[in-house]
Amino acid sequence: MYELIHKDKNTGARAGVLRTAHGIIETPAFMPVATKATVKTLIPEELGNMGTQAIISNAFHLFLSPGMDIIRGAGGLHKFMHWEHAIFTDSGGFQMIRRDFPFKITDDGITYKNPRDGKKYSYTPEICLENQKILGSDVAMILDECPPYGSEYDVVEASVRRTIEWAKRAKDVEKRADQLIFAILQGGIFAAIREKCATELVAMDFDGYGIGGLSIGEPKEIMNEVLKYSVPFVPEDKARYLMGVGSPVELLDSIESGVDIFDSAFPTRNARHQTLMTGKGDIDIARGKFAADFTPVDEECGCYTCRNYTRAYLHHLFRESELLALRLASIHNLHYVQSIVKGARKAILEDGFVEFKTGVISGFS
Repeated sequence: MYELIHKDKNTGARAGVLRTAHGIIETPAFMPVATKATVKTLIPEELGNMGTQAIISNAFHLFLSPGMDIIRGAGGLHKFMHWEHAIFTDSGGFQMIRRDFPFKITDDGITYKNPRDGKKYSYTPEICLENQKILGSDVAMILDECPPYGSEYDVVEASVRRTIEWAKRAKDVEKRADQLIFAILQGGIFAAIREKCATELVAMDFDGYGIGGLSIGEPKEIMNEVLKYSVPFVPEDKARYLMGVGSPVELLDSIESGVDIFDSAFPTRNARHQTLMTGKGDIDIARGKFAADFTPVDEECGCYTCRNYTRAYLHHLFRESELLALRLASIHNLHYVQSIVKGARKAILEDGFVEFKTGVISGFS
């Protein structure tokens, strides 16, 4: 369960702890994305060495492959992927906005065509949670509907009605004693719908709340506006989890608004596309000017990559399409993001979050 430890005296930023079956998560915290039971290119020991406290996998993807029987046979998701710390599992509701996966949404749940065997299946709030019980994740997200950005008011209103009804059904599913259950607040960019969704889901008293439907294409100023009026809907004694945000500025803005937990593929996806994050801004390591640059990616960084390799070496690896490039770049980017949330927590505890945020952002200019 979540416990608020300290709130920055000048902002809404807060430091807390989320107690799970696989350890305490100190917040603010960032979770690398392990959709299919792996953070791409990395092994669990590398994630642990950079201070990763939790990861997030996708229950729907794991339902499709390798399937629940395989993971049950392995003794649960932690053993299957050799990860000893906390795991969140997303429900799969976000997949509905992807055009490459054929879904039909009804009040009962989701009907979909499995691309692996061509057969039609149903995926309901009950099935979603039963699967996550098999996975044995520390935090299970209930099934929600995430309408795409730009949806009309009546479309979003109908989707939130489903999300609320699915949440009521999820509450009736018998819980694992060692598993926390989080609901997801939806409502698009409409304040009245967000408030309705939040009010009804908070009344159901879930263990924590995800703030969904953001960072899916809307302008950043709209995301920040929606976030600022959405966060106060979540009680202070519940964890607040913003889904899908992982860039440094967005992390700091969201922490300032009172968010505790984040996940995003942003750092690892950027790494695979040769973009490395530093205290002075992003760099495209494949550019020619780095061919003979024998300095670390970031001289202020203490990650494995920066301690042992140079910009010139990573430049060479990317230019030659070597797989090691993806691994070393991912280690660096994730370490950098983890350093930001760790620094934010320390600053909050010392009532110095404003100065910390200003210092980080000013380095990019």
